[in-house]
Amino acid sequence: MLRCGQMMLAQALICRHLGRDWQWEKHKKQPEEYHRILRCFLDRKDCCYSIHQMAQMGVGEGKSIGEWFGPNTVAQVLKKLALFDEWNSLAVYVSMDNTVVIEDIKKMCWSPPQGSSTAHSTAYLHRSALGRNKNTAGFCTGWKPLLLIIPLRLGINHINPVYIDAFKECFKMPQSLGALGGKPNNAYYFIGFLGNELIYLDPHTTQSFVDSEENGTVDDESFHCQQAPHRMKIMNLDPSVALGFFCKEECDFDNWCSLVQKEILKQQSLRMFELVQKHPPHWPPFVPPSKPEVTTTGAELIESTDKLFELEEEFEILSV
Repeated sequence: MLRCGQMMLAQALICRHLGRDWQWEKHKKQPEEYHRILRCFLDRKDCCYSIHQMAQMGVGEGKSIGEWFGPNTVAQVLKKLALFDEWNSLAVYVSMDNTVVIEDIKKMCWSPPQGSSTAHSTAYLHRSALGRNKNTAGFCTGWKPLLLIIPLRLGINHINPVYIDAFKECFKMPQSLGALGGKPNNAYYFIGFLGNELIYLDPHTTQSFVDSEENGTVDDESFHCQQAPHRMKIMNLDPSVALGFFCKEECDFDNWCSLVQKEILKQQSLRMFELVQKHPPHWPPFVPPSKPEVTTTGAELIESTDKLFELEEEFEILSV
């Protein structure tokens, strides 16, 4: 599941830096941003999203090195590692209790200007009246690209058929990054569907160790699929999954909210997840995550994770 989490995050970074329409071509020269993305995932402890960093951060989630990670645990690990990644500057939101809170996401994604603390909680509420500043590339300044992960339990021992249509609808959304999941003892990265079959990539392939060259490039052939993706019956899916979405700009997130309301929530008697405007009053106050005050960066091995973050509660089975 760690590799699957890397695959979903890598796709988000591709969308962020190279665009969703970018495609890899063998032996074609790639831009520097592409090689920089690859270097984030090299199997070295000084790479910010390496298998070493993810396994070590999992200790803070109550997972020993080598222990099985579920989709929710991987999502929590990515959220915490992203705080040390200043180059990509992602806002990673992991939903809680099957609920996505629009207010919390916008509070997290609209970063205040440096040196301004009072603007943090209110600036995003008034920007429509004040107007939006744009940089030379034409993107709104202040909005941090959003990686939205929604851990779900779609049944007890097997997926509940009532969720299948809504689950498939998520793959159709332009913001979709697919889903993390699998079946017993196998973790897969799901990227689409065909009829009643899910299309997935399987990370369980032994590869030769790859390191960066002296000029900073990476031999990237093993990072890409060399054969057709696999397929499996959707009813064979383990009910524990995590949906992923990427919203580069606020308009992408607003469009995602509209699609969810139209295609998923209004047509389902038993909803796969909830989308609410305001922070639930019975929840603890939402505080956007920030980088812990430690002398480390995303390019160093993070030690003693139990001191950096409070232990997240285990994912609980919900009534269906």
